[in-house]
Amino acid sequence: MKNLRAFLVLAAFFAFTLPLMPLQLLFVRTGSRFARTFPHWYHRQVCKIVGVRLHVEGEIVRDDGVLVVSNHVSWLDITVLSAVAPVSFVAKKEVATWPFVKWLAKLQRSVFVDRERRAQVGTKANEILDRLEQGDHVVFFAEGTSSDGNGVLPFRSALFAAVKPPGGEPAGETVSVQTLALAYTKFYGLPLGRRGRPQVAWYGDMDMASHAWRLLGLGPLDANIRIGPPIPLDDFPDRKALARYTEDKIRRDVVELLRGRPESEPARR
Repeated sequence: MKNLRAFLVLAAFFAFTLPLMPLQLLFVRTGSRFARTFPHWYHRQVCKIVGVRLHVEGEIVRDDGVLVVSNHVSWLDITVLSAVAPVSFVAKKEVATWPFVKWLAKLQRSVFVDRERRAQVGTKANEILDRLEQGDHVVFFAEGTSSDGNGVLPFRSALFAAVKPPGGEPAGETVSVQTLALAYTKFYGLPLGRRGRPQVAWYGDMDMASHAWRLLGLGPLDANIRIGPPIPLDDFPDRKALARYTEDKIRRDVVELLRGRPESEPARR
């Protein structure tokens, strides 16, 4: 039964996706405003196909540029976060080599960063900041990898150099930072629990294709998202302060989401 469900979901996904890829390519090539918004609509439909039910607290600022700092659990995060708001992603360079996935990432205007080359990180910082100043919403996975879904890994402050370079120019009042905490909490309406969450998570040396097949065969999933308030990027004196604030906020929010608790008072920096 699980294999049948996985097959039907994948068939529906490709039947829906392949005809739309040339349309998004046209939007990107022509600089259309739909290049930002069309993937948001598309991923909302993909969530319905896959069976992901979204529960969202808060919202991303609509009209200004936002750096969205998020924890990372699974490849499914891309669809979930894209269904929440029109976003692009900061991705590691390896993603640009993955079959088929690379085309989806490029069509969503992802920024590919070689984390091992510090000189390139500085170059990409200019690209990311330019995008933010143009009003884009850019998602940044600060852990540098994905977790098992039961908590948040330590944030790698060095990665924040791509968005908060040393001696960088002020980003301006129209660029802000928002945290986004993500937790997969239920399967068929029943709590996943500590043992169940790693079935959804894609981490370590897991093979993506086999993991996707198993996950798509599971059934409906609930994804809980909590979005923090916007804070001007320039309020943070350096990358370490930005990393410290976002990690503390997201770590606390993920714990509360997993426990089903309401949002607590905002943290003070």
